[in-house]
Amino acid sequence: MDWTLITIIVLVAVALLFDFTNGFHDAANSVGTVVATRALPAKWAPAFSAFFNFMALFVVGTAVASTVGKTVKEEFASEAVIFAALFAAIAWNYITWYIGMPSSSSHAIIGGLVGAGLAAGGLSAISWSSVQKAAIGIVASPLVAFTIAFILMYVVFLVQKIFKLHDDHGSFKGLQLVSAAALSFGHGANDAQKTMGVIGALLLGAGYTTSEGKNIALPLWVELAAYSAIALGTLWGGWKIIETMGMKITTLHANSGAAANIGASTAIFGATALGAPISTTQAAASSVVGAGVSSGKGANWKVVGEMVTAWIFTIPFAAALAFGMFWLTQLPTVLAWVAVGVVVVAFGSWVIWAMRNTIHAADVEAEIPSEEELAEFDQDPTPHLKGSPPVV
Repeated sequence: MDWTLITIIVLVAVALLFDFTNGFHDAANSVGTVVATRALPAKWAPAFSAFFNFMALFVVGTAVASTVGKTVKEEFASEAVIFAALFAAIAWNYITWYIGMPSSSSHAIIGGLVGAGLAAGGLSAISWSSVQKAAIGIVASPLVAFTIAFILMYVVFLVQKIFKLHDDHGSFKGLQLVSAAALSFGHGANDAQKTMGVIGALLLGAGYTTSEGKNIALPLWVELAAYSAIALGTLWGGWKIIETMGMKITTLHANSGAAANIGASTAIFGATALGAPISTTQAAASSVVGAGVSSGKGANWKVVGEMVTAWIFTIPFAAALAFGMFWLTQLPTVLAWVAVGVVVVAFGSWVIWAMRNTIHAADVEAEIPSEEELAEFDQDPTPHLKGSPPVV
């Protein structure tokens, strides 16, 4: 029996589970604004986003995948390292999803790979040029997204003034749908490749594929599996984070929702073209803040502060968790199986409970403010000064 092949198959399945968590964790990036402004019914929004997630397969290349796949040098990218990194990233995604906190799957997987790589071979095990490329994208993307959304709101206001359009005019809702489709496409294009990169590193380390210059040669089945898994995750929803992104950061109208989506899409497409694995969550959340501030609705700075805190802790938490999980796999054979098994079963049991007891589309839709409630809020300047959108 080829235990190496069996191990590879199991780890590919774990990688696709991470991809699934990425999909539902980051679904809010694409559909949070269209759900909040009723541009699209909540029950249809995940399917809309999932379709465009998968369509990216037929257009984009694999530059991001190669960047992620080379975070840990080939000679150190063992099965134990990949497992530890994936477990850490999956755990962080589920924990932050459970509390409804938009955080970065990109940070989680990069942190996991760095932590597991350090445990396996120290500083020399990490390709710091790949980490640097990811770090630049992670820092730049929220700044770019915020700035574009902030400036774009003034362009939108000018258009409204010329054509005498109200904030929730049908034209803006149409633009929201187009920009949400682009954002969903960009999410699939950038984030599915992160899983492809992890699987590529696994196959490369085990000798099942080769490296062609700067790029890992990825079989077609890897691309199909990764894009399918992220689309299925998006289809499932992840409604706690959709609730946060759409309704707890700022008060969105169709005009500001469109500006936010365009700001995030621009940052994501730019990074994907450069092969940088950026945080689509950071780009989307930052653009929502930018549009909210520029539109005069302000932002809920308490929620923004919690998000930024989560962003700061993602990499060190994932790295520490991956470091610890790797060392559990290095215990004497029986102890390793027992220790890892106990952790995985305990965590898996909690995940099943959490997924069975979460909120769904109908719950979020019931919380969306009506047009009358939004109009009442817009006439009261006090919340704007505090930067706190209404919680209905």
